[in-house]
Amino acid sequence: MTVSILIFLPVIAAVIVAFLKNSAARYAALFFSIAELAIAGLFLSKFVPDATTQFGIDVPWIAKFGIYFSAGIDGISMIMVLLTTILVPLIILSTFNHEYKNSGAFYALILFMQAGMLVVFTALDGFLFYVGWEAALIPIYFICALWGGENRIRITLKFFIYTFAGSLFMLVALIYLYLQSPDKTFSIHTFYALKLTAPQQSWVFLAFFLAFAIKMPVFPFHTWQPDTYTEAPTGGTMMLSGIMLKMGVYGVIRWLIPNAPLGLVHWQTLITILAVIGIVYASIIAFNQKDGKRLVAYSSIAHVGLIAAGIFVWNIQGLQGALVQMLSHGINVIGMFFIWDIISRRLGTRDISQLGGIAKVAPKFAIAFLIIVLGTVGLPLTNGFVGEFLLIGSMFNYSAAHYQNLTIVIFAGSTIILGAVYMLRMYKNVMQGEVNELTAKFTDITGSEQLVLGIICALIIVIGVYPQPILHISEAAVTNLMNTLNGKLVF
Repeated sequence: MTVSILIFLPVIAAVIVAFLKNSAARYAALFFSIAELAIAGLFLSKFVPDATTQFGIDVPWIAKFGIYFSAGIDGISMIMVLLTTILVPLIILSTFNHEYKNSGAFYALILFMQAGMLVVFTALDGFLFYVGWEAALIPIYFICALWGGENRIRITLKFFIYTFAGSLFMLVALIYLYLQSPDKTFSIHTFYALKLTAPQQSWVFLAFFLAFAIKMPVFPFHTWQPDTYTEAPTGGTMMLSGIMLKMGVYGVIRWLIPNAPLGLVHWQTLITILAVIGIVYASIIAFNQKDGKRLVAYSSIAHVGLIAAGIFVWNIQGLQGALVQMLSHGINVIGMFFIWDIISRRLGTRDISQLGGIAKVAPKFAIAFLIIVLGTVGLPLTNGFVGEFLLIGSMFNYSAAHYQNLTIVIFAGSTIILGAVYMLRMYKNVMQGEVNELTAKFTDITGSEQLVLGIICALIIVIGVYPQPILHISEAAVTNLMNTLNGKLVF
């Protein structure tokens, strides 16, 4: 059993679903996504949490140019595979109350996008990684352009230009590493073994960083994100925020730092500062947002900034925290966007100032909303606390070890306080107070809405109470990666 079944099942499913219509397309897409989750569960049951790569496939693809279809799963990849296969069924189920013109194409694009992201998270060949990276971009472009909001064409074009331009820099870096390899191959293990000079690694680092920083996004490469998240259909926004931005974070861990560790030494302080600026900047902007969906978009920038800062200090605690937080953020952010989708469908607005008192007419919705908010702000015993605790701790450890950058760490920690303030204020303004003429007609959640929010809330609590299994999955792979590179790093 190899990882190829995880990659190709969504592609086959996308082809089938593309020819279906209306409810048949919805239910078929949900069926295939649940089947994909079941296969991921089977892989997890057979996964040995050590430092090895498992379920591998390595066959010639374009052998003349040293390109192989080479993919596998280690502890780091497994977290991302679980993230993708858990969230896609929830995202598809969350769209069941929408009617999409040409729904077969809509759900086929989601499934094809899932395949591209799984290629990214499992690829062991640089060219295959690039193909998966681009394959995930194309479907979300069409999802946003065809089913997005009023300004979708202009905003989607900006998003495409940003991300495609970043991808070209990454391609240049991959080709450069290929040309430096003695046997002319795109193998990640060959790339890791290259002995490039510090200046060479510095330029390789920058080329990779531009691609990954745009995708995450990290300040100041974030300007495409709020508009795209706001204008995209909710399913597309969930795919972008819940999973796709994690491609950039994963790329930093798997392809950026291991291939250019001396580049990290050179650029570490600057990039950490940029990540922290993004945390504070996005949090301040979120304070002033009246559109609930846009507020969540800026909140996402702040949370990803913390993840990026935790990774670039480069220690085991930070990497473990980043992986847990990627999973937690994915769960929480699709919950938040689904909350605002429900409000928008019921009331025709996302303007926070027009709302209030919804908890009095929809108690089930109020409870689910509160649990997701608490997970987002990192309350102890919720999933958001685990990752944030590890990330902030890793930054303090780094600061203590190097006797510097304490101010940066303090500002990074502000995301917890600032996030709690604007998220809880949002909840208060929407859910509490007096019912007005608009919110009086709000009806409580039922059916698929109740199921999606129930699963999300359960995941928030279960991961928060008992995160050890997730940490155990990635621990050996993270430790091995860290030990392999630490000998090359001199800070």
